[in-house]
Amino acid sequence: QVQLVESGGGLVQAGGSLRLSCATSGRTFSLYAMGWFRQAPGKEREFVATISGSGRSTYYADSVKGRFTISRDSAKNTVYLQMNSLKPDDTAVYYCAAGGSAATDAKAYGGWGQGTQVTVSS
Repeated sequence: QVQLVESGGGLVQAGGSLRLSCATSGRTFSLYAMGWFRQAPGKEREFVATISGSGRSTYYADSVKGRFTISRDSAKNTVYLQMNSLKPDDTAVYYCAAGGSAATDAKAYGGWGQGTQVTVSS
């Protein structure tokens, strides 16, 4: 089973940027679609972005489209989430996930990281 470790979270002012990283174990990275989800206090986990195993297809939640970019580096077995123009509403724990297809439903993903906190101050 693939192991996922997120990093890059932190505290940033509104309008600022952060880049999250998710390092994966194993030699089958290119077989997995990768997704980012987030969960704010008192709310359900929600889809943020996903990228196919080849990296050719990406999809974003409307709330982050145009501000966030998902990418992957097969040489480093790592997926990234570049977050620009951050808003206080982006405050959440961000999770990366690995699955068989680039989906928006969390149930499509079998492997999850432990999460990294992102806090955006106003």
